[in-house]
Amino acid sequence: MEKKASRGRTGRILRLLLRGSGRYFVICILSGALLTVCELLIPQVIRVTVDSVIGPQPLALPGWALGAVTALGGAETLRRHMWLIGAALIVLGALGALFRYLAGVYNARAGETLVKTARDTLYAHIERLPWTWHARNPTGDIIQRCTSDVERIKTFFQEQFVMFFRLVTTIVLALICMLLMNAKLSLVALVIVPIVVCYSVHFYRSIRDGFTKCDENEGLLSTIAQENLTGVRVVKAFGRENYERERFEKQNVYYTGLWVSLLRDMSVFWSVGDLTSCLQVMLVIVFGSVLCVRGEMTSGEFISFAVYNAMLIGPVRRLGRLISEMSKMGVSVNRIGEVLEAEPERDVPDAVTAPMDRDIRFENVSFRYAPDAPEVLRDVSFTIPAGKSFGILGGTGAGKSTLLLLLCRLYEPTGGRITAGGVPLDRMRAGWVRGQIGIVLQEPFLFSRSVEENIGVCGASAEEIRAAAVTACIDGDIERFTQGYATLVGERGVTLSGGQKQRVAIARTLTRKTPVIIFDDSLSAVDTETDERIRAALKRDLAGTTTVIVSHRINTLLDCDNVLVIEKGAVSELGSPAELLSRPGLFRRIYDLQMAGDGEAEA
Repeated sequence: MEKKASRGRTGRILRLLLRGSGRYFVICILSGALLTVCELLIPQVIRVTVDSVIGPQPLALPGWALGAVTALGGAETLRRHMWLIGAALIVLGALGALFRYLAGVYNARAGETLVKTARDTLYAHIERLPWTWHARNPTGDIIQRCTSDVERIKTFFQEQFVMFFRLVTTIVLALICMLLMNAKLSLVALVIVPIVVCYSVHFYRSIRDGFTKCDENEGLLSTIAQENLTGVRVVKAFGRENYERERFEKQNVYYTGLWVSLLRDMSVFWSVGDLTSCLQVMLVIVFGSVLCVRGEMTSGEFISFAVYNAMLIGPVRRLGRLISEMSKMGVSVNRIGEVLEAEPERDVPDAVTAPMDRDIRFENVSFRYAPDAPEVLRDVSFTIPAGKSFGILGGTGAGKSTLLLLLCRLYEPTGGRITAGGVPLDRMRAGWVRGQIGIVLQEPFLFSRSVEENIGVCGASAEEIRAAAVTACIDGDIERFTQGYATLVGERGVTLSGGQKQRVAIARTLTRKTPVIIFDDSLSAVDTETDERIRAALKRDLAGTTTVIVSHRINTLLDCDNVLVIEKGAVSELGSPAELLSRPGLFRRIYDLQMAGDGEAEA
């Protein structure tokens, strides 16, 4: 039952990936079949020439072919005009070349169409998967499934799937011709088939398991490389080059060992194939010679039979290889299927697009990242007034970032609910909610593009980009760059300082003009003076916008209308900065510590 379900799943994934390329594969298969017919007719021409044109045997041809040769004058005419036989071979060769060309062209087109469809389908599906899925799956492994696994499927269909039909056509037609010429010798030639099937099935499982392990460990190797190349500055700053190199080499040695073990099994597989093929050729030659000596077979039939036997050995052996390649392809299909069958984000039926410029309420919200994980938030309730600034303060691991992830609907509460204007967020379309909220992360991600493209990535005009840069106090820094706004920031913004990256990210968020903006400790890398200038500009330009500010700096939170203090996933304090300063608590303690530190710094 499980095997049937697995085959159904594989077929479903393949139908999805083969959209648009199926017709090209059909043309390729038909061209290959016609090519095979042309190749199989050539030994028949040789047989007739040896037995009936050069030799004294009567013409042994199908009715339609015998009628055509008789109309030309029979074997005598062919003896006087041997060029006719040469012309027939040339025509068959030319037709074969034409069909080979068509098969090659449409095979290439089908393969590239398959790759395009697969990558487009995967990319579109991955973008619709929830944040929780991305958090569980390493980037390197995802990339490996979208590249190496897709290429492996393409290679199978281009080289093995198309070849399968040609092999079957060759085997069937060759066997028919061989049986018509000599049934006894055909049985000798067929001895190899059950042997090939038996040892191919025997090796199939070990080869499939080997390829599964190789694929999984290639994903791990890609993940290690991707992490180290992305975080090269951290690796160098901490002097961890040797450690990371040894870690990579250890995984690479293990990965190489898996391939060596797999190739050892495949070497045995092909060696057994070579042995059985040689034995089959030997048996055909020995028994064929005996039949010729006894007069049960003509010289032309024996030559043609030997040609057909040679044509038969390759396809039969390739059928064995097809099984091993099918195992590789099956592994890749399963890995891609795991991605395509992952449940995408879905809105509830009749999801609404309610306005977000209303009071946002957290009502008894609880959350845990996994069913058996401890609660990160416990019965959290508070209100973010519309058009006001709302600060959040808390220690590391208190649950500040989790609150923001829930507000953006990257996660859903495990208890309670979040509403905007009385409408629960889970009744709204997730895309609508995120489109109404702008967020600046503490560690912003910048694309490997120009500064202007990074700020205007959401479609802002040049004027809007510069206005946002001025508000974010990054305009002066950009103007001092050699190429100004056209300056390339490098991968992940590597050419900018931490404060510059944060301000570019702020400017990017401001261009969206959303009713709600979140700053997740996004001024942590900015000096105090610049922090004050940015806050003043934001207060001026974001009047009427609901602003949520997470910060460890009390000075940043003093300008907020209300401040939430969260400790160990629960609300500890809530009120205006003046109210919180008037009573003992975490907010007052941090204020006293930071003010004392500032006084010592000034002294």
